[in-house]
Amino acid sequence: MTAYADTSVLGRVYFQQADSAKAIALVRATPLPLPFTPLHNLEIRNAVRLRVYRAEADAAQRDAILAAVDADLAAGVLHAVPLPWAELMREAERLSAAHTGRLGCRSLDVLHVAAAVTLGAREFLTFDTRQAALAKTAGLKVKP
Repeated sequence: MTAYADTSVLGRVYFQQADSAKAIALVRATPLPLPFTPLHNLEIRNAVRLRVYRAEADAAQRDAILAAVDADLAAGVLHAVPLPWAELMREAERLSAAHTGRLGCRSLDVLHVAAAVTLGAREFLTFDTRQAALAKTAGLKVKP
């Protein structure tokens, strides 16, 4: 695995947003498959359900987005990978202790960067500036 896309990228692929085209181009330019961890699974699925709650999407749109994620898993665009939770949590705590006080990272940001490191990624795809800063300090090449 060379690249890890966080949910700020994957969310833009599946949920139409102003810069979705940029996210889609970024994913297309990246060697596939992209790892799809339990963190991604929860965040993407919860985000689309939250859109229904906020009346930003209806049930049919929710179902279409969830089906698109499942189709990309089946087609090999995304690859479901387990996380070594004990190792991941040690790396997350290390990153948090070293950088959160300076960068202001949220827990999920730290977990995604720790997941990328733990899984051996070399690149980190994100639109989140704090997460990008953390990924850089962790030695990952950040895109876009």
